[in-house]
Amino acid sequence: MADKEEPKKDAEKIEKNYYTDVPFKTNGNFHVKGAANLDWGMKKHLTNIFNPKSGNTVMFAFDHGYFMGSVSGLERLDILIPQLIDHVDVLMATRGALRTCVKPNFRKGIALRVSAGSSMINDDLSNELISVDVEDAIRMNADCMAVQVFIGAPGQLSSINNLSRVINAGVRFSIPTLGVIAVGKNMERTSQYFKLATRIVAELGANIIKTYYCEQFDEIVAACPVPIVVAGGKKLSEKEALVMAYNSMQGGARGLDMGRNIFQSKNPVVMADCIGKIVHNKYTDKEAWEYYCEKTKPKK
Repeated sequence: MADKEEPKKDAEKIEKNYYTDVPFKTNGNFHVKGAANLDWGMKKHLTNIFNPKSGNTVMFAFDHGYFMGSVSGLERLDILIPQLIDHVDVLMATRGALRTCVKPNFRKGIALRVSAGSSMINDDLSNELISVDVEDAIRMNADCMAVQVFIGAPGQLSSINNLSRVINAGVRFSIPTLGVIAVGKNMERTSQYFKLATRIVAELGANIIKTYYCEQFDEIVAACPVPIVVAGGKKLSEKEALVMAYNSMQGGARGLDMGRNIFQSKNPVVMADCIGKIVHNKYTDKEAWEYYCEKTKPKK
């Protein structure tokens, strides 16, 4: 068993080197980081999530209702989703939203939310449980199962237990697990925190990590042996959101999981296309902003 004092001693004696300029070494000929040694079924699901040409993904998150209820911009999923479905790669949603508001003939990846907990009414959101069993994830044809993970929060142990149970079930049935790094009220969004949280979740066996962009993001990515997808977070101006998206991709992210910054945008479809330009076509934030302005300028 590892000595819990060793990391502290090492940090005092040895400066860390993340080799941010050295590509990940064990990718083989597969386009998803850390997945070269997985079985065919896992790789098939990951290919439904990450575009084989760019190696990246645009996820659209609209699972907010599982703890926030009716969110501004998500009041009518049956109206919103058909508008956006052709402009993103993956839908991140609850099973209830998928079954009631998404037609089953669509050909996009599915990131299925399988954890649930307290509503916004409760001050402590860190105590969650597994609300969807793996059999239903199979019935939903999910490409990954998304679990909220609270590192450093009161619910840390139970959320790690949730994550481990989902990973174990996913391994049995070849369904990847997406570990969603949650940041509680008392947690600072620092590189030190995200290096800790992403590494823990990856080493427990998650195949994809969803987290936030911050300073030294390239070091966070380098230290994480699976792909990181950056969460959009709170609503920003369209220009600010594109800057964040570009910086994330430049820092090594393999995609964006945008929610509010798409569905609360004045022009959700155009905003989704702009994110796609950055993620798949290597647009800069300035080029994407010019594209947004061109597509949204008033017609004469």
